[in-house]
Amino acid sequence: MELHARTVAIIAGLAVLPLAACGPGDSPPAQTEGARDTAIAESGLPGAAGVKKALAVSDSATARRAREDSILQADDE
Repeated sequence: MELHARTVAIIAGLAVLPLAACGPGDSPPAQTEGARDTAIAESGLPGAAGVKKALAVSDSATARRAREDSILQADDE
């Protein structure tokens, strides 16, 4: 019976050991969604050209909204 308890303790200890190796300092730094999308767009992965085009369209829409906002703010003054 003592051998069984000891075996269970050893197995439990070995099962927990890999979890201890996965500390918070081991993960790569988090990237923003835009940084990740840019990295994909600049890669040679299949579909990268589509991601690049989508980013260009998004940037264009953002610039257009900024121009519209500045016009609205000028009208308010």
